[in-house]
Amino acid sequence: MQILHIALLPDWDDAVAAGAYRISTIGRTIDEEGFIHASTPEQVQGTASRYYAGRTEPLVVLVLDTDRLEAGGVPVRFDETAPGVEFPHLYAAVPVALVDDVRPASFVDGVLRF
Repeated sequence: MQILHIALLPDWDDAVAAGAYRISTIGRTIDEEGFIHASTPEQVQGTASRYYAGRTEPLVVLVLDTDRLEAGGVPVRFDETAPGVEFPHLYAAVPVALVDDVRPASFVDGVLRF
């Protein structure tokens, strides 16, 4: 299954240099949060609007495959964040080699395009 993670470009650049992505959400690492936030393709616009609209830093969307992540040692769980609503969470840092695609992203008329 494909899942997505919105990232600030400088955070992704740091991950490439280090070999693994460790940012959970804006300004918080996996060590601080306990997991890395992700979204399904159907959820990503809501996540983008809630947390990234109005940000001026360049954004990218990391495209991930749950089967590849699990096989590579990155546990993925769909945790209930509200009654009946589950979001994918990654319970380990993501080796950059397990990221299927990195797409530049920006808001156009209030919609995240990537």
